[in-house]
Amino acid sequence: MRNIAITAFWVARQALAALQVDLNSPDSIKRAASLVASDLLTYYHGSEPGQTPGILPGPPPAGDYYWWESGALWGTLMDYWHYTGDSSYNELITSSMLFHTGPPLNAYMPENYTISMGNDDQGFWGLSAMLAAEIGFPDPPADKPQWLQLAQAVFHTQADPGRHDDVCGGGLRWQIPMANIGYDYKNSISNGIFFNLGARLARYTGNETYAHHARKTWDWMMAVGLMTEDGNVYDGAHTGVNCTDVFKAQFSYNAAIFLQGAAFMYSFTKGPEQVVWKNRVQALLDRTIAFFFHAGPMIELSCETPTVILCKTDMLSFKGYTHRWMATTTQLAPFTRDPIMRALRNSTAAAVNSCRGPLHDGRACGFRWTTGGYDGLTGAGQEMSVLAALSSLLVFNENPGDGKPGNKGAPLTGETGGTSKGNPHAGTGKGVVDPTELRELTKGDKVGAWVLTAFTLGTLGAAFVLMASGSFEKLEGGATAAAAAAAAGEKKKKEKLSIWYKIARESYFFRHQG
Repeated sequence: MRNIAITAFWVARQALAALQVDLNSPDSIKRAASLVASDLLTYYHGSEPGQTPGILPGPPPAGDYYWWESGALWGTLMDYWHYTGDSSYNELITSSMLFHTGPPLNAYMPENYTISMGNDDQGFWGLSAMLAAEIGFPDPPADKPQWLQLAQAVFHTQADPGRHDDVCGGGLRWQIPMANIGYDYKNSISNGIFFNLGARLARYTGNETYAHHARKTWDWMMAVGLMTEDGNVYDGAHTGVNCTDVFKAQFSYNAAIFLQGAAFMYSFTKGPEQVVWKNRVQALLDRTIAFFFHAGPMIELSCETPTVILCKTDMLSFKGYTHRWMATTTQLAPFTRDPIMRALRNSTAAAVNSCRGPLHDGRACGFRWTTGGYDGLTGAGQEMSVLAALSSLLVFNENPGDGKPGNKGAPLTGETGGTSKGNPHAGTGKGVVDPTELRELTKGDKVGAWVLTAFTLGTLGAAFVLMASGSFEKLEGGATAAAAAAAAGEKKKKEKLSIWYKIARESYFFRHQG
């Protein structure tokens, strides 16, 4: 009897300590989000003596987190400010974002991280800079790089022909340095961020050339088979076999980065092309909800199985980006509002129920949102995801508090109240081409850019096949093959033999561990 009483006591105590929120009350959501934001920053030690400002502890073995995730952290906290009006962390956000700009180009390529940098790593910091411009986040001091300028610098460096080679018909490689594991992999998140930034810069600046790059990236993704007409977005493919070995794992942030980018293109375009983008948004949305929200709570299906969590540290944060980017999609493409908000609300309700862990006064958030409780997995990515989920429900709240009221409508542009100053030469230098200085687009370019390239590549067996039902099975044999592409000279390319990495290393299961 005594044991039963003790158990009941601890169950009751846990219930009282768990994160409490009424999702029908914006004020309650703000209070809960404030607690989670505070809990999230307990993982940040950059302000302490001897620590690097602006980053979460890492990279391994120094800590759990890679550099890119810190860029995503500051974007998450920007959205938190935007939706709640709580400016408590604004100075920290600004100082952290400016610490890692990487002068003199200020393109988020700081010396300490360039040797291990991927296009997606750089891109995540660029996304946060772009977000700052769009939500009216307080501008940096006049003598510092400005938000729009920083986003342009990232895009301009990635638009350099040296990054977009002819292997596989175009596209960005995952890694930037040729010696890195993953240089022979062209992946969806790197190209998705480039597409997304291009669409957003086009809308913010009105410069059609950014949109041209976005269209070209979309067409390449479709042509090489990394995206399908019905909204699937696969992980990547290898250059050694001309990108014919599409790895068909689907991660939520890949789908969401293209969904949000397509919504920006829908908002930017007019007439027949806008209809094309509307259809693309709808296809991506339908597939994203069916694949990742099919049971209500969001599931990172390619690594979150019913019996075991295969997700690496980075993957534990993907749900938050998906919630954030889907919320913005509703502002740009109003026809998506009802299905998206319904999915986000159901998912957030489940996410809150995961916040029952022993840390943070009994409200530490877990990763798995389908169990109705805490799963024992605690970390910055989990807190970031729940914070994003809560904040995103305020996307249509008309009383954000003392923050700027940009969340009442679509993201700002230079014509609708955006104050951030850009620089058409941002990030340019030796070997870097400013896309605003490209030749004038012809009518044929503008029409052809959004017509899919008509060629078909054969597909080799991938090590994992994801079924429409959401299950996946491992195929016999893995994916050990030979040949990786290496560049030699500015325009001349040659092939050299190498041992291919096993598929677990080629996929994001390996990628996010190093």
